[in-house]
Amino acid sequence: MKKIFYSLVLISSIISAQKNWIDPEITPKDLKAHLYYLASDEMKGRFSGTKEERLAGNYIKEQFTLYGLKPFFNNSYFQEFPFIEKIELTKNNSIKIITKTKKESLIIKKDFITAPFSGKNKIVGEVVFAGYGISAPDLNYDDYKGIDVNGKIVIIMTSHPERDSFESKFENYSSLRYKATAAKEKGAIGVIFVKGNIDQSKEEEFISLRYDGAPPIKEFPVVQLKKSIVLKIFNEEGLNLDKIKMQIDSLKKPNSFLIKNTKISLSTETKEIKKTARNVVGYIEGNDPILKNEYIVIGAHYDHIGIDQLHSASFYKGKDKQIHNGADDNASGTSGLLELAEKFSSLKNQLKRSIIFAAFSGEELGILGSTHFTNNLPFNIEKIVAMINLDMIGRLDSLKKLTIIGSGTSSRWKSLINEKNQYKFELNLSETGSGGSDHQAFLNKNIPVLFFFTGIHSDYHKPTDDANKINYEGESEILKFIFDIVYELNNSNEKPDFVKISEPISKVSTRPRVSVGTIPEFGYNGEGYKISGVTEGSPAQKAGLKSGDIIIKFGSKKINNIYDFMYAMSLYKQGDKVEIVVLRDGKENFFVVELIEK
Repeated sequence: MKKIFYSLVLISSIISAQKNWIDPEITPKDLKAHLYYLASDEMKGRFSGTKEERLAGNYIKEQFTLYGLKPFFNNSYFQEFPFIEKIELTKNNSIKIITKTKKESLIIKKDFITAPFSGKNKIVGEVVFAGYGISAPDLNYDDYKGIDVNGKIVIIMTSHPERDSFESKFENYSSLRYKATAAKEKGAIGVIFVKGNIDQSKEEEFISLRYDGAPPIKEFPVVQLKKSIVLKIFNEEGLNLDKIKMQIDSLKKPNSFLIKNTKISLSTETKEIKKTARNVVGYIEGNDPILKNEYIVIGAHYDHIGIDQLHSASFYKGKDKQIHNGADDNASGTSGLLELAEKFSSLKNQLKRSIIFAAFSGEELGILGSTHFTNNLPFNIEKIVAMINLDMIGRLDSLKKLTIIGSGTSSRWKSLINEKNQYKFELNLSETGSGGSDHQAFLNKNIPVLFFFTGIHSDYHKPTDDANKINYEGESEILKFIFDIVYELNNSNEKPDFVKISEPISKVSTRPRVSVGTIPEFGYNGEGYKISGVTEGSPAQKAGLKSGDIIIKFGSKKINNIYDFMYAMSLYKQGDKVEIVVLRDGKENFFVVELIEK
């Protein structure tokens, strides 16, 4: 894929050369005009907070203006929101290995890396090897049994004793943040991770400095040390790490011990790189004196994963940096949003309810834009009667298979969908509305949703998701189908009811897990675990928890973030009753939940 980077002046001229005429009909030609610009190399993958995201946002705003949509935010189409783009290391990251005969200073990014969730601190301590750092009473396995780690630095291997088994029960204990939190709970002052299974003939990869959606573990250093360095520490003690690992794996029996002749000095500090992204939102006001105060939201995210900004989300295996154009994901949905805005604008005198057209950013980072939107509306969110989400609608196949998620979130949906399917789509209706796209932010607020989607394909999150692979005829049919549904909904005197769908029990986890039934507030970076909602019939709902609550204590455990919450839950079993402390409107509230199996 060619990498031609235009100047701002040239990009502006490209924008002006895009679709700048009014043609109210939904056509493949119009879709292609939008999509070829939004998914061009010049947009560099439209990563949130970048210059290119702003250019794409400006283009969407210009189209809204052309169609006569009103700006939604105090005479502005833009709604800015902050987010953390990535984690960087400061100069205050160092490791010294201290033995009886020498001190060895290690080199950052060559010998070690600081974990992105590491806290800031300087420590010196004795060293304990704690196997995989797993304490699992239900598996009769505890790397901390019989070893005192209080006030010491713990060396922990990544993965678990059954790493080759996808269905291993140890998977539930294998995340690095989880292991670090467990070590801190045991009294350790820091953690050193080592990849126990690394072939020394191959280049070793360090932990990615990717922000994981939660604050760092306060004042608790966490690093990854190259295996070759750890091997030297073990060799000087007359120990063989590989043999110890093999013994643990084969016997499923921990082998933890104090490393007698070594101390380690650690200094860690990370820095959150904050950026600002923008939602682009316009609306058409309805004409009915009463129903115009009700809103239908049609939304699509216009951001994608950029070039290398969200490397962990890419399925591209090459080592060079390539633009991920995101033609289907989600220039297709954004182009569809623009076509629907233009079509409805041409019929604005026929509309009873008002329609909001929202192009969200930050979806690829965890539905940040749509969450910010639903939390910062200029009116009560109950005025939104439905949300229609367009995400990856550009790859309709020859069988015309179309997935619609959320068909059970209103009792009206199925009959309306089937009535309007004159296009003979082979429909796959999923009743639950849960899923990793922007409709989830609305579902969390008890709003009926429909999410249209043509499916995952081999180009998903790869540089090959390009505009020439879009089925423009197929997408235009999908949009006409959506138009028919929304037009009927808009002019019906009946407001769609909301039906809360219970989620099916997950079969992925191989051991019983407990559940409270809370839905996290995506993008929250403060103290505690903030919830955006609770699931129907869950312990949280029965106890009285609600959207906006911040859990700060679960049983005896202080909760600083969602990972602390997950760790605390793992210590309980089905049927246990646990007291939860919640911040609500700045005041502490106490609830008791009875845990159920997940």
